[in-house]
Amino acid sequence: MSTQFPAGPLLSKIQAPADLRKLQANQLPAVCEELRQYIIDHVSVNGGHFGASLGVTELTVALHYVFNTPYDQLVWDVGHQAYGHKILTGRQGVFHTNRLLGGISGFPKRSESEYDAFGVGHSSTSISAALGMAVASRYKKEFDRQHIAVIGDGSMTAGMAFEAMNHAGDIPNNMIIILNDNCMAIDPNVGALKEYLTDITTSHTYNKVKDDVWNLLGKMSRFGKSAQEIVSKIENGLKATLLKQSNLFESFNLRYFGPIDGHDVEYLATVLRDLKDIPGPKILHCVTTKGKGYTLAEKDQTLWHAPGKFDKLTGEIEKKTFDNPQAPKYQEVFGHTLLELAEKNPKIMGITPAMPSGSSLNIMMAAMPDRAFDVGIAEQHAVTFSAGLATQGLTVFCNIYSSFMQRGYDQVVHDVCLQKLPVIFCLDRAGLAGADGPTHHGNLDIAMMRCVPNMIVSAPRNEQELRNIMYTASLDKFKERGEAISIRYPRGQGVMPAWRTDFEEIKIGTGVELNSGKDVAILSLGHIGNEAIKAVELLASQGIDAALYDLRFAKPLDGKLLHEIFRKFNTILTVEDASIVGGFGSAIAEFMVDHQYQANIVRLGIPDHIVEHGEQNELYALCGIDSTGIAQKIAEQLSPKAKSKASSALTE
Repeated sequence: MSTQFPAGPLLSKIQAPADLRKLQANQLPAVCEELRQYIIDHVSVNGGHFGASLGVTELTVALHYVFNTPYDQLVWDVGHQAYGHKILTGRQGVFHTNRLLGGISGFPKRSESEYDAFGVGHSSTSISAALGMAVASRYKKEFDRQHIAVIGDGSMTAGMAFEAMNHAGDIPNNMIIILNDNCMAIDPNVGALKEYLTDITTSHTYNKVKDDVWNLLGKMSRFGKSAQEIVSKIENGLKATLLKQSNLFESFNLRYFGPIDGHDVEYLATVLRDLKDIPGPKILHCVTTKGKGYTLAEKDQTLWHAPGKFDKLTGEIEKKTFDNPQAPKYQEVFGHTLLELAEKNPKIMGITPAMPSGSSLNIMMAAMPDRAFDVGIAEQHAVTFSAGLATQGLTVFCNIYSSFMQRGYDQVVHDVCLQKLPVIFCLDRAGLAGADGPTHHGNLDIAMMRCVPNMIVSAPRNEQELRNIMYTASLDKFKERGEAISIRYPRGQGVMPAWRTDFEEIKIGTGVELNSGKDVAILSLGHIGNEAIKAVELLASQGIDAALYDLRFAKPLDGKLLHEIFRKFNTILTVEDASIVGGFGSAIAEFMVDHQYQANIVRLGIPDHIVEHGEQNELYALCGIDSTGIAQKIAEQLSPKAKSKASSALTE
């Protein structure tokens, strides 16, 4: 159940940006305070991303105040920071449903609102998307239309952002890039100078004179464009000297303005209004503080990125208390196990693209900073960097969220598997990721990986299995196979409170029988097998004898075990927390065809359509892969008598 809070007197009257534009500029600071409080009120009790939206409150208000959205198109990068945007664009009344099943998305989403110009969730896409929109508008002769990309300094590290800027500086367009820089503070000693330079470079008079002189030099100089180049060098050199930084952005032919205070909403509005009238691609550098307005979030930006529910007065983050020992999160098992292995094996290295705390690689980074690396938002680089390390005989654990692994797929194929390099890919957040929704569901990795030669595809059912497959992949004899391995595991808790088990080597491509039975065979892969265990118990209580096998590997399959299963059972049900298209179930069906067996195979998994956001257990039920869904599906496959008996029992 979500809780809704009232908005302040100004914010409550803003149901669309047009309402915001009716206000006087001196009223904008009050709007920002009300908007910030509204976000704090709701996120504190309903959960969600927190610090990012607080950091861009003033910028969000200024953008919608100055620009004619949705005609002017505003593209947010990643989307963690878009809560204020959603509240100002007609979703104030439903904001309390944010990230809940059936509620609004936690990210901008085109199908949700005309103000969401581009759907996001992964980083570094905003400049490319906005550039495409700007070029399209120019082609359609919509010369009055503005296109704004808001991108953070973290997202700017990705190669895609640089590719887009390189292109933007090469073709005619009218785009504004807002660099939201929350990793540095304005030096008070030079702040006045920075503001002065920004005032000059954004003034209408300066830019008109500058453009006139620029064109005149190009026409009159006998050296042609050389005079322009000389002026450019002088201007950029002056900026670089005064700001004590080289102007990277103007090297892309982007006009650079800033840095300016991203929390001065009235000044932001003035600057943005001036920038509207300056032709060509431009970048405005705004310095902000993530978590602005909530002291604890300002001090610890990592903790308050998505803190869950908390007491907004005391700042105490809500923690569940239990009477019994609880299973750890899979990411924690990975982090502690990797350090344990690394302490015994000096060849082990750890890599992650910008997710050290989310993946728990930070445990190894703290203990062994020379052997564990955060490469920033750069999945492609992370994969090929890992490949480079592997060529030197090192044992490389490359931890990437399953959904983000999609960005490094070419590198997996070309740089790792074609060269038979034994990189160990640990794919966190595999399967249905929960409230982050379809942009973060890790449903494609099995289908992606199992078609690549020299790639092993595995999924541990529990913490012990995760430890053992990590141990197996770390052994020197594993390298002799000339294969990489993908180890996938879900977001959230495992099932073993006593998870620190002794390491045991697992024979690659072998499954295990978890329960013998005669009526039907259930074949599971990964953590979802724990739901299958519950389903077997449900069925047993009603006299239905189901066998259960944990295959552990989607590639290579356990041929010996599968031959036994197909000889024994006419009905076989596969269960996976992954795409039903091309996934584990498809691999089992292929095995049946290849070996000329005939059986009734029923595949359960993530269906071939977009699954929206919600809690993991809700989404499991929605996809029919929770224990009840599995049991009911089996009941449908049995004889009419058994089917009737099972169905009635399961609905009691």
